[in-house]
Amino acid sequence: MKQGLIIAFILSTKVFYTQTEDDTLQSVINPCAVFNKQNIKYKKPVSYPCLRESDAVWEKRVWRDIDLREKQNHKYYYPLEFNPCVQSFFQTVTYHLLKGNIVAFKDEHFFIPISKSEIKKMLIKKDSITQFAVNESGDEVEKKVLLVDSISLNRRILKLRLKEDWFFDKQRSEVNVRIIGMAVFEYVEEKEAYQELFWIYFPASRNILANSYAFNSRNDNEYRSFDELFHKRDFSSVIIKESNVYDRYIGEYANGIDALTEAEEIKTDLFNWEHDLWNY
Repeated sequence: MKQGLIIAFILSTKVFYTQTEDDTLQSVINPCAVFNKQNIKYKKPVSYPCLRESDAVWEKRVWRDIDLREKQNHKYYYPLEFNPCVQSFFQTVTYHLLKGNIVAFKDEHFFIPISKSEIKKMLIKKDSITQFAVNESGDEVEKKVLLVDSISLNRRILKLRLKEDWFFDKQRSEVNVRIIGMAVFEYVEEKEAYQELFWIYFPASRNILANSYAFNSRNDNEYRSFDELFHKRDFSSVIIKESNVYDRYIGEYANGIDALTEAEEIKTDLFNWEHDLWNY
């Protein structure tokens, strides 16, 4: 009887240590955490409240630029190279563009879609170099080596452009905003100017962005999704245009400090419009 109890104890101990070793091995293999993070993978976009046409009594369309070099916007810009745990905003969007989960457009009105082949040519840069090798006979042989560069473009994506609608919802008595579209800009050093790559229709991309990790500098265990960051307006930006009869940007009629002043006036007007509603 005692021998049976001892054998049972040894077997149970062996199983315990085996499970512990498996758990330890599993946690070592996971490069991102000691446990499997499932929260973001099954998240849904932050739901918008129902809005009827009669509820929106005032509306203003605004365009703004997000400079990814600013410290507050670094979570959209980094990492530049491959990281299994977190990706930059551009890496996330381009990954799903190549898989066909997101559609890119050539214009901000979303009339002209970009095909997958065009996206590949735009994102994947290929070049060849000539190398010399020695064959079995001892002769020098020339051969071309194909190089694929998909990282340098990440460094040149320095600006995002948002197209958004501000409106007053009389049903809830609040001024709200919804992002309509988003553009990605590449900085071309040779021209010292920005080049527009593509636009994406933001409402159709929210399901993807809600399941994509964004770096949280305060807590590695609580990653945010890009959809949450945009919903909370967690970015620094400058207004470059508001809807006007001439359909022109601020840069077309003001430069330097005058352009920044004009952008601040538009921002102040949006704030004052809501503030004046509650001025007794």
